[in-house]
Amino acid sequence: MNPQSVQHISECFVKPQPMPHEANQPFYLTQWDLAMLSVHYIQKGLLFSKPSPNAFNITNFLDKLKHSLAQTLIYFYPLAGRLVTTKGDDPASYAVYVDCTNSPGARFVHASVEMTLSDVLSPTYVPSIVQSFFDHDRALNHDGHFKSLLTIQVTDLIDGVFIGCSLNHAIGDGSSFWQFLNSFSEIFRAAEGDDVKISRPPVLKRWFPDGYGPVINLPFTNPEQFLLHYESPLLKERMFHFSSASIAKLKAKANSEHNTNKISSFQSLSALMWRCITRTRNLPHDQITSCRVACNNRSRLNPPLPENYFGNCIYPLRAFTIAGELLENNLGWAAWKVHEAVVNHTDEATRKNVESWMKSPTIYKIPQLFDSFSVMMGSSPRFNKYGSEFGLGKALALRSGYAHKFSGKVSAYPGREGGGSMDLEICMPPDLMDALESDPEFMDAL
Repeated sequence: MNPQSVQHISECFVKPQPMPHEANQPFYLTQWDLAMLSVHYIQKGLLFSKPSPNAFNITNFLDKLKHSLAQTLIYFYPLAGRLVTTKGDDPASYAVYVDCTNSPGARFVHASVEMTLSDVLSPTYVPSIVQSFFDHDRALNHDGHFKSLLTIQVTDLIDGVFIGCSLNHAIGDGSSFWQFLNSFSEIFRAAEGDDVKISRPPVLKRWFPDGYGPVINLPFTNPEQFLLHYESPLLKERMFHFSSASIAKLKAKANSEHNTNKISSFQSLSALMWRCITRTRNLPHDQITSCRVACNNRSRLNPPLPENYFGNCIYPLRAFTIAGELLENNLGWAAWKVHEAVVNHTDEATRKNVESWMKSPTIYKIPQLFDSFSVMMGSSPRFNKYGSEFGLGKALALRSGYAHKFSGKVSAYPGREGGGSMDLEICMPPDLMDALESDPEFMDAL
């Protein structure tokens, strides 16, 4: 199926109804937000089975989605804004913030494709087909405004519906992404009305370290210094399912091998992927290799930030060693390396990282942050990803777009059946993916 056969039928913009009074003020970005300016949008979507023709009308469905989106944006009004850059001359600098008044709103796209659910769920599906379910635009406008911070794209399949969401990563992390999507679904499924409450309203108050904010000036002389247009290399992408029993067995193995009970399920799984992917690469014995894990800083700070804090609040922790040691030792040894990186990320360490960034602001650039010897464990199986139902029942599957993917990128999702099961979306060059699927340690863990 040629992804160009996906037809864009209509497009509109949706604003909060009504617009909150707070939206009249600039929404400033924190240090964690600004570091994400060159990172691609978060692109995730849910694939649903379409109800019987007599019980489903796509026009009515789209109208209700738009109405629900307008109500959801009352709580998440920054998502209807635009990023704006302003230039300073003495000293040379740029400031970036969200303008919620001079914006048409969040983008809403309706598309259609002559495909079935089995086409998308096939293990041999072409990732570019799924990518076509996302209307992704990351470029700057000539007037200094970014494109939409949020796009909802609904793709009508023959027997299903794909609801894709693209969120500018400078406005929120994975926790914020799923908080928004869960709230969107909650409002959609609520009783009709214009005053629907949500169970987890976002906390929009920004967190800055003492003595800084709300305006942070980036010490750059040209936008190209903090905007990088990254193109993913040729990759093969596969989804692998780990049952709750497989996860429990892996965790027990890691703890037993290191004579401890402190290694978590996710740390065990991260160590497995670190070892197996490193093995496929045939690295020199003394080559430094890393396992990075996206860590939520909300609970790391003292006092902690609210669980519903909206924005970016993550840091890529790093466990590292040389390839020879990683493969010569066992799974428990590697898992303990990951465990140590996690437990050492304290309030003190978090604030030290923030203070270092404030003194010398840098923008995350994927080619520099994630080298070809590393593994990056992104997303989280803790997010309520199958809780967004939109009146269609539980989604059949979760899929992502092609944004910010590279060799060794692993995204962790909860398994559809729950119970501690997990799905891993793994990206590798085709030859290395073939080697991974032949790796005894990896296949035995499934």
